[in-house]
Amino acid sequence: MAHKRYADKIVEWIREVVEDAGAGGVVVGMSGGIDSSVTSVLCKKAVQNTLGLILPIYSREEDKMDAISVAEQFKIDYKEIDLSLVLDELCRSIGERRSEGDLRGNMASSNLKPRFRMITLYYFANKNNYLVAGTSNKSELAIGYFTKYGDSGADFEPLGDFYKTEVYDLARNLGIPRKIIDKAPSAGLWSGQTDEEEVGISYEELDEILYGLEQSKDRRFTDTKKVEYVKELVKRSEHKRRALPTFKKL
Repeated sequence: MAHKRYADKIVEWIREVVEDAGAGGVVVGMSGGIDSSVTSVLCKKAVQNTLGLILPIYSREEDKMDAISVAEQFKIDYKEIDLSLVLDELCRSIGERRSEGDLRGNMASSNLKPRFRMITLYYFANKNNYLVAGTSNKSELAIGYFTKYGDSGADFEPLGDFYKTEVYDLARNLGIPRKIIDKAPSAGLWSGQTDEEEVGISYEELDEILYGLEQSKDRRFTDTKKVEYVKELVKRSEHKRRALPTFKKL
């Protein structure tokens, strides 16, 4: 489990990453969810110059307020920049009829949201000589539950080796508000969207299977259909984790 000693080690690691890059600080997107909340708090503990960006795109007001509550509780400097009209304008320009956040099930357009956020994060990172902190966890990375050049666009991943269930343990140790810990995880791709519903399996089940596969102990599972389903998710998303294929001259 991700006990306090892991939090301390992550903080030390973040500090080393920033110093090695010669950067002046860290910028992190704050969505009001558990992963971004844990990441932002760890970054603040590691680097005083940590900037949280709250970037709603037809997001729930509740999520925005949760992000603000974390920023204020842990004294993280933050900016709120609403990108909703940017999404609308691009949708109109490319001929996408649905706008104003009505993108349910439309992955091509929904993925514009994390990509707009990535662009904004890197603007502030470039402007201030900061690094962009990623907020993905090991569970999401393993099955490809992230957007290429969107939320995967980052300079380092503090939670990249922690399963989602371990992130909850980190959150409790760090004092993340209970409201954030208890709410259903969501990427906010469209209204009412939740991670577990979209992935088709609970994080608890997913992590148990991923851990079993990692330890080569998948034979102990009785629900072989779910194991095969997770294996397929991992296989189908391999292209997201590979280095960019590049033609090599003979």
